[in-house]
Amino acid sequence: MAQDNAAFCGVPEGVLGGVPSETKPPPPAPPAPPKRRPWGAGGGPAARKRQRYVEKDGKCNVQHGNVRETYRYLTDIFTTLVDLKWRFSLLIFILAYALTWLFFGLIWWVIAYSRGDLEHLGDHAWTPCVNNLNGFVSAFLFSIETETTIGYGHRVITDTCPEGIVLLLLQAILGSMVNAFMVGCMFVKISQPNKRAETLVFSSHAVVSLRDDRLCLMFRVGDLRDSHIVEASIRAKLIQSKQTQEGEFIPLDQTDLSVGFETGDDRLFLVSPLIISHEIDERSPFWDVSRGQLERDDFEIVVILEGMVEATGMTCQARSSYLADEVLWGHRFTPLLSLEEGFYEVDYGGFHHTVPVPTPACSARQLAAAAARRDAHLYWSIPSRLDEAAAAGGEGDPEIPRESNGTLAGPEKR
Repeated sequence: MAQDNAAFCGVPEGVLGGVPSETKPPPPAPPAPPKRRPWGAGGGPAARKRQRYVEKDGKCNVQHGNVRETYRYLTDIFTTLVDLKWRFSLLIFILAYALTWLFFGLIWWVIAYSRGDLEHLGDHAWTPCVNNLNGFVSAFLFSIETETTIGYGHRVITDTCPEGIVLLLLQAILGSMVNAFMVGCMFVKISQPNKRAETLVFSSHAVVSLRDDRLCLMFRVGDLRDSHIVEASIRAKLIQSKQTQEGEFIPLDQTDLSVGFETGDDRLFLVSPLIISHEIDERSPFWDVSRGQLERDDFEIVVILEGMVEATGMTCQARSSYLADEVLWGHRFTPLLSLEEGFYEVDYGGFHHTVPVPTPACSARQLAAAAARRDAHLYWSIPSRLDEAAAAGGEGDPEIPRESNGTLAGPEKR
């Protein structure tokens, strides 16, 4: 029996109570259990990997398929070109200029060919449409000089070619339009504040702990640059599929998480890292969620930080998300700000660090009910000081009238 108990407790058979019982080879070790993915601060069963709706870097993990009305992209061609990847934008930029140069160069060559200028190259008595245009290559070079207004002076149009004058005006106007469109696209694409979001950082985990005796869901945001985000504001969304009472299934339903919209706490002065708090109250979707249920739930919290870039005045947006296993119950963020000689210093080395703190494992509803019962018990268990004083004074003061049963007499009998 002792050996069976020892084997059950994980003690080898040859060692019982720390003393070898007999020298024999130990049995083969049982196979190690499969590793399970931990649940934040506590253990728990492994959960299936959930597909993110928004990646950690803010990229939305959504692809549009079976879009048949592709003509809508062409109606907003400017935005379509701006949204393209850089390699395609540069390719279209080069093709736009090269094709217009080739197109007008071909027309200049056709005019010279139809007028017979190419047949009178050495005839000084002949007045061509364009001087020194002797082939398609020279027509192409003249097209480039005309559209880019370089004007080397070797090839020049004459006043005896009305069709050339009309083509010159048309190419100058069309070339200006191409310049405005393509340079505008490149300028907007270069000045986009997408890269500004790279220096807006979110904590790798969210935490749940007590703040002023209330359960709060918290995460941290910070700005790595010295130039600040103006009019910064924060929002949070709970992404979770649900089924209505009528049986309708709503995939990836979005629910607002209050982060201080009513009180103005959602508008941030993001000079140093801030901890954004969502108080879990009766309006919160986490009102009935306990620690155990949090480990079993399947949801995603998307956080969105918006503001204007101080240097350019353009609007910038940074996004991140937290899955259920990235929410640490019973943790708190470590402080980063310290007072130095004449300034405050932020230690970003501990930006993602958390520490465990005592936190009840029950839901916010259960915590509020327990606090209400405790307050009610304290209210009814404390005797009235007036009754105690009156009872104590009635025994020792003969001037206070009393009934025959020892209680104080009413005012009418005094």
